[in-house]
Amino acid sequence: MEPVIEVGGLTARADGALLLDGVDLTVRSGGVTALVGPSGSGKTTLALALLGEAAPGVRLRGSVRVAGVDVVGEEGPTRAARDVRGRVVSYMPQHPAHALNPARRIGSVLTELARLHRPDGTDDSGGTGRAGGTGGTGGTGGGRSAAGREHAAGALRAAGLPDDPGFRRRFPHQFSGGQRQRVALAQVLACGPSVLVLDEPSTGLDTVARLRLADRLTRLAADGYALLLLSHDHDLVRAVAARTVTLDRGRVAAAGPTAEVLPAPAAPPPPVAATAPVRPSGAVLEARGLTAWLHAGRRGEVLRDVAVRVPEGGCTAVVGPSGSGKTVLARCLAGLHERHRGHLAFRGEPLPVLRRRTARQIRGVQYVWQEVRGSFDERRTVLEQVARTAVRLRGLTPREAERQARAVWERLGLSAEHTARHAASLSGGELQRAALSRALLAEPGVLICDEITTALDSVSTELVTAEITRLREESDTAVLWIGHDLALVERLADDLVVLDSGGVVDSGDSRTVLGAPRSETTRLLLRSRHLGTAGPAALEPVPPGVQRKEHLQP
Repeated sequence: MEPVIEVGGLTARADGALLLDGVDLTVRSGGVTALVGPSGSGKTTLALALLGEAAPGVRLRGSVRVAGVDVVGEEGPTRAARDVRGRVVSYMPQHPAHALNPARRIGSVLTELARLHRPDGTDDSGGTGRAGGTGGTGGTGGGRSAAGREHAAGALRAAGLPDDPGFRRRFPHQFSGGQRQRVALAQVLACGPSVLVLDEPSTGLDTVARLRLADRLTRLAADGYALLLLSHDHDLVRAVAARTVTLDRGRVAAAGPTAEVLPAPAAPPPPVAATAPVRPSGAVLEARGLTAWLHAGRRGEVLRDVAVRVPEGGCTAVVGPSGSGKTVLARCLAGLHERHRGHLAFRGEPLPVLRRRTARQIRGVQYVWQEVRGSFDERRTVLEQVARTAVRLRGLTPREAERQARAVWERLGLSAEHTARHAASLSGGELQRAALSRALLAEPGVLICDEITTALDSVSTELVTAEITRLREESDTAVLWIGHDLALVERLADDLVVLDSGGVVDSGDSRTVLGAPRSETTRLLLRSRHLGTAGPAALEPVPPGVQRKEHLQP
């Protein structure tokens, strides 16, 4: 087939740094091309350039053609770029918070996108084409409105979400991180494009949802879409992409068939029987009988009688399907979610909501969440903001705080060159490590980590886990680890809590829970953990006895 994306000699600069250096790329319809590489290698900068866009302060030069339209030239983005955004090429950002309007219900946004980018009320195929639609009624007025609603419903179905009216009336904050990821995908599909650019679409998804995502991407390619997949998830890439391009420091380091660029990893060794580790008995952070809800009047219950404890120097992991309540649990412990009841304690003392916590409690319980870009001020360098934590919470001088910030920064793999840069010119993985550095500068008693490695390549993940292990061993820092990567959970966690539909369905020593799971939820997560090798059974519906909620209760 003719290429639908053609990139030649593309360069990008920002803050004096070279983000892309003479990149060439070709993507064809009816297949998946993957773009991989370390955090900060330029993947997202390249993805945005396909729409003729760039982050603030980033200057583009070179050639980018999409469906025969020049969207970037030697003078930068062209005026013609606006004609291809949405209806020809649609981009799903790494963190869905950047794509979802918090003040609008998802159904109205999806319908509006369909009507805006499909002004005749139909998709370009004139039938059962893109976004799962059935073709519009044509015309204007009520016909276009009906067509827009049908395309919106089809986009939800294609993204693996319910299309019922109650679901469409929800706001973005009423979904889990994994569900928001799929809503963002539905927004992309609602536009009816021919090219999908997906930036880390498996972020925030549990192992079952990740397998189903792989199936959806394969089906979209079979329907004629051209897909460019940006991902650190090499198992997902191997499962869906025919061709892979590797970026490294802004340059193409390798390109070719995926099996050659990303050969299959060696099989993991069989598990070794081990006794449970001996851990301190005192809990640094504890929750008992924790119940939480979304709306006034205790409506929309998302947690129900949850108990979790983290001992000094220990690591307790929380896993579960997307939408099971993991992030709400973290936000309750961090003091950010106030609609809850139950007992929360830090070092044996009651732990109030954040606005009522003492400076000691704020310093003692630090929370690093998944979507961190909005927490950085674009007017100051990121390192300056990281260092500010030690000034505010520990009373250090700015000079000493910056010295300590640089030391943590470097241990996490961020270079001196990054210190003068602002948030807009850093990748998602670089900002994620900067956010972790900011929390570590407080020297907390407990660190709550909510999916903090999803934007990281394997090397950066190893640096992060090594730093957390060092803190536990040298400072007795307690860690509450929330994640979907069961292999990482096995390595890090002493104890494990499995949530489903807001309740605890399994808990105990991590080796015991993973080695002899008591709940069907845990067994399902384990069966689907190895993408590409689990077989068709992993894509079958969840058994009726463990049907989990696809969305939060009203």
